[in-house]
Amino acid sequence: MLQTKVWVTSDITEGVGTSIAAFTGPFYRIYPTFKSFGLLDLMTVTRWDPPHQCDVEHVGSVLKGSGTFKLREAHGGGTHFDWSETIIAPKVIYLLIAPFLYIGVRISLARFSRSFG
Repeated sequence: MLQTKVWVTSDITEGVGTSIAAFTGPFYRIYPTFKSFGLLDLMTVTRWDPPHQCDVEHVGSVLKGSGTFKLREAHGGGTHFDWSETIIAPKVIYLLIAPFLYIGVRISLARFSRSFG
């Protein structure tokens, strides 16, 4: 993700129960120095089926919900990457982050696509 720093926050480093933090913001590289200028998303892995699927639960104080990441074979070679998120956030937070989230996801997915293709 564009302008995002991700790290494991649990002793478990892979599989169900792994805790992950993702900070997104303009100063993501120097988090937590300017943590007020971004959003911290805390997640826990709830399903782990490598290399096909990973599900997470968003468990932070601001963002709640779930996410699913799936990889599947494409006809003629290649891989389809399916990503879905259900995010529950206060309306004011959603209205503030929605435009940046949309743009960031579009740019990130375009870069991801180019890197494989």
